[in-house]
Amino acid sequence: MTVSRRVTLFLLIFVLFCAAASSADELSIRDEINQLKERIAALEKKVSDQDKYIAAQDSRVQSQQQTISSYESKLSQFEEKLKRVPGEPMKLMEGLELGAGATFIVQGTNNVNYDGDGQTLKKDRTDGSYSADITLAKEFKEVDGRAFLHLEAGQGAGLEDNLTLYSNVNRDAGDSEARVEVTELWYEQNLFKDKVALTFGKLDPTAYFDQNEVANDETTQFLGRIFRNSPTVEFPDNNAGIRIAYLPAEWLELGYGMFNAKSGWEKIGDNLFNIGQVTFKTNFLNLPGSYRFYGWANNSNHEKWSQYSDAEHDKGLGYGFGLSFDQKANDIVTLFVRYGWQNPKVYNPEIKTAAGDYTYSLEQSWSAGFQVEGKPWGREKDVFAFAIGQVMPSDDYKKAKGLLAKTEGHLETYYKIYVNNHLSISPDFQYIWNPFGKDVAGDTDPIFVGGMRAQVDF
Repeated sequence: MTVSRRVTLFLLIFVLFCAAASSADELSIRDEINQLKERIAALEKKVSDQDKYIAAQDSRVQSQQQTISSYESKLSQFEEKLKRVPGEPMKLMEGLELGAGATFIVQGTNNVNYDGDGQTLKKDRTDGSYSADITLAKEFKEVDGRAFLHLEAGQGAGLEDNLTLYSNVNRDAGDSEARVEVTELWYEQNLFKDKVALTFGKLDPTAYFDQNEVANDETTQFLGRIFRNSPTVEFPDNNAGIRIAYLPAEWLELGYGMFNAKSGWEKIGDNLFNIGQVTFKTNFLNLPGSYRFYGWANNSNHEKWSQYSDAEHDKGLGYGFGLSFDQKANDIVTLFVRYGWQNPKVYNPEIKTAAGDYTYSLEQSWSAGFQVEGKPWGREKDVFAFAIGQVMPSDDYKKAKGLLAKTEGHLETYYKIYVNNHLSISPDFQYIWNPFGKDVAGDTDPIFVGGMRAQVDF
């Protein structure tokens, strides 16, 4: 073989070797690239999974932060409610309200005019009483309704069982024995876009009729019964009843109530107390006022005085009418007046004086007074109030029993001292002339009653 052929063959073999080596290198690089791609894809998947996990964790953290913020908001609201205005109900949860309070009263007199034990007539005496109230109310916004429960406990008749009067001196007093009772339990339904309210259950008639802005609450206002409600209205004790109110305009309210006239829930259709009231709400010179006119009838066991001494007594009808006005005179003074009249020819044998077994009937009563807030003397939450009134017995009662039965007069004043958000103290003074019409044997002297009331709001 010539040299040139050998050289040519050598070059050919070298080129083929290099080509084979290059091809092997390319295959190796491709494999490495594919492996790198797989690794990158796996890393990208891990990164994506971690991003999703982090996003989920962020969402959970945000949700927990929202829950914590909600709890903090509710806690703040609850703490704020704990600092609410005393006497206003506390919202426990949506639509549910709780209220609680207690009243303590001590009264003394210089002239006990009841001699039930034969030893106390014309004596000095001091007695006390207390009451505690718990209220629970629930709003049903989805149906525009409301339920209400009022529990009351208390003990002490105060001076009332030692005084013989047409109208006694402690409207908050109960019995000498301790008691716990359901005072109110009712459901109220609003209808026709809040133009009509229908309430039924165990009701307090005085919560809807003969009301007054400054003379209607014995726990914070006047204690004497004549200044709480008209003594010429035979309001039954809290009992089975139904009440409807119609508000055709903002300034006008029409109300009607029908209640069981006797205690208990037996034969509630046989003895009924019916009452209707018209209320005009005014705003003269931007000063609010309410003017109420009402009429009532009670078909329970009334008897005629003309047959008082006869063996057979005809059943009569008790009925009457009245008014109750309150009007702001300025920013700090509120005036009030009440008047009542009832059928003088009949009497209810179940209505007797708190002290003694005296059956009587009234014909007319009136009362008037004012309340002044303490802003002018730097005590804007204090209240000073004064009231005067008279109770006039029936002429038919006088003739039937042959009594003097003079007009009984009442005067009361109190000063409510604001101590703090939960406590107020009220010195209270009452003066009664012609007690029980001067018909208590052995005692016709006036009666002075001095007392102190403490109101605690939870």
